[in-house]
Amino acid sequence: MKVLVIPDVHLKPWMFDRATEIMKSGVAEKAVCLMDIPDDWGQEYNLGLYEDTFDAAIRFQKAYPDTLWCYGNHDLSYEWLQYESGFSSVAIPVVNAKLGALRRGLSDKSQMTYIHRIDDVLFLHGGLTHAFVKYYANDVDYDDTDAVMEKINLLGRNEMWDDASPLWFRPQFYNEKMYKESDLLQVVGHTPVMQIDRLGNVLSCDLFSTYRTGDPIGTEEFLLIDTETWEHEGIK
Repeated sequence: MKVLVIPDVHLKPWMFDRATEIMKSGVAEKAVCLMDIPDDWGQEYNLGLYEDTFDAAIRFQKAYPDTLWCYGNHDLSYEWLQYESGFSSVAIPVVNAKLGALRRGLSDKSQMTYIHRIDDVLFLHGGLTHAFVKYYANDVDYDDTDAVMEKINLLGRNEMWDDASPLWFRPQFYNEKMYKESDLLQVVGHTPVMQIDRLGNVLSCDLFSTYRTGDPIGTEEFLLIDTETWEHEGIK
């Protein structure tokens, strides 16, 4: 399956407009969004931008109702009231209301969770390590990916608000063994990269995040991936 990946959004509603154009071109059969929809440098009081960005996400979901959504740490920081960089106290009601509206618009509530799988490709915000699976899914068969995902997707704030969790882990920085390295590819955002980059079984694609100046860190390309062959490219 050809999948368009929308990486970390961070208050850029135009990303959904561009993604819509790409989907209309027919190059992808499905979209996956790695979320982190709210928060960006110096935008804590720009509630209109928060609203516009979530409204763009909701429009995209209505246009492409089979889209999958992977929670990011910035999305859940508002539901869980976990303060972090960029967090806007004044935006709490807006984010929670709009995130709730996006979630209610899904045809299946399982479309928004931590980890999704298409063929042998996992889509998630941060990264899933061998150690995390062995600790939190030790009562299921390690090789049963669906059972492992089901277990992890039920975890809550206490387990997930941690640097080692799939919400937060940065495989680009730490030489940790990843879950089923020989069998699965993990497509992740969370950590800004300059270009689409594969390291082991991790494919990083957070290309829209910016420096404090507002200048882009990466190439501002979307990832287009074939989940059967793992062939991929950047697309604007």
